[in-house]
Amino acid sequence: MNRFKTSKFKNTTPKVAKKEGWINNVHAGSFSCQGNHIKASSKLVAFNTDQAGGGIVGLTSVNPSGGQWTVTQISCHSDLVTDMDFSPFDESLLATCSGDETVKLWRLCDPEQEQPSSPELTLQPGQGRLELVHFHPTSSGLLVVATAKSPLIWDTSRQEAPLAALEQHSDQLQSLSWKQDGSLLASSSKDKMLRVFDPRAQLTPVQSAKSLQSNKDSRVLWAKDDLLLTTCFDMMRAREVRLWDSRKLSSSVSSLSLGTSSG
Repeated sequence: MNRFKTSKFKNTTPKVAKKEGWINNVHAGSFSCQGNHIKASSKLVAFNTDQAGGGIVGLTSVNPSGGQWTVTQISCHSDLVTDMDFSPFDESLLATCSGDETVKLWRLCDPEQEQPSSPELTLQPGQGRLELVHFHPTSSGLLVVATAKSPLIWDTSRQEAPLAALEQHSDQLQSLSWKQDGSLLASSSKDKMLRVFDPRAQLTPVQSAKSLQSNKDSRVLWAKDDLLLTTCFDMMRAREVRLWDSRKLSSSVSSLSLGTSSG
């Protein structure tokens, strides 16, 4: 029986913007990390660069000034910037985490202006390389910071220690996502597990299941209400998207294969 299926997306092509919509002088880097290589607020765009071992972040505006984009750089860390996130409460406040084991909060200016030489705040969890950082969606002072295996909830007004250290994962943590109201936190990891935490109530998951079919790269995103969206790989190495009910992680609500192409 032939089970080979071609993807309905195999002939899709991106729509390339007109040249006046291109941002030039972007020395983007490609690095191995679990976090984002590019993030945007309503005002600014920050991205990894290929300079200084990845410890420098590039910066530009969402909209051009005088018809042109200005690209500038800010030296953030002594090692690779593994993830970054803009505050949902302040379009100029950027959090970065790094292989140098620190989290830093930066008060950024417009790209045409001189950027700060030092961060507003530096956190040092002391648990090795940091992989992920996400602002809480409803509490401006809270962050979740991920080491290789452990999510830490941090109150930025208390720099000396995390507010909570959630249960450690048995293998590398690959993705984190807050529910829109900030009540729950979802994670995916290399041990093929999906977990849902309620940090207000307990440090262990309120729901967990070995739901992913592969330990290759996975991402989890909180969708509407109690629904989670994951991107991952199946046992045949096909890329797939799955929709989950966070109250029952044993089986997905629906799935869609995106084919086996490595492109």
